[in-house]
Amino acid sequence: MEFSLARTRDVLQRTPGVLRALVAGADPAWTERPYGPDTWSAKEVVAHLIFAERTDWIPRAMTILRDGERSAFAPFDRAGHKDLLNRPTAELLDLFQRERAGSLAMLDAMGLDGTALARRGTHPALGTVTLANLLATWSVHDLNHIAQIAKAMAHQYRERVGPWEQYLSILSPPNPR
Repeated sequence: MEFSLARTRDVLQRTPGVLRALVAGADPAWTERPYGPDTWSAKEVVAHLIFAERTDWIPRAMTILRDGERSAFAPFDRAGHKDLLNRPTAELLDLFQRERAGSLAMLDAMGLDGTALARRGTHPALGTVTLANLLATWSVHDLNHIAQIAKAMAHQYRERVGPWEQYLSILSPPNPR
């Protein structure tokens, strides 16, 4: 599929509602337990998304537009969300919704066209990327973490599904990243 800013934005706009539908009001036994060593709970994923919203996508887009390849992005702190975990899940969902709305407003204000989307930046580990690569990754990152939340929640019943486990790929061993 060709990159489309409109399709990308559509996924980004939907994510807070999807998270709310999956997690809001759910028993903490579903949402606050990880699914294996070095994995995250649903609540931790929401905290991670908030941190990424603040420090990753829009700041990196602005770096590409301002500096091009002259300045590498600041490295992303994968544990930077830990300070948010003392908040209730409902508060995190509200916060993510506000942060995402702000990010989308900033994205819209950039007035991106094909020339801007082709602009290049420098990722500290991956090298040269385009603004379109960054924005596509943002939407796929959302989808990846929606799947991760579903996996974390499903895993809570892994031992209860009995022999059906062999048919449920969501219960396959964790692949932490």
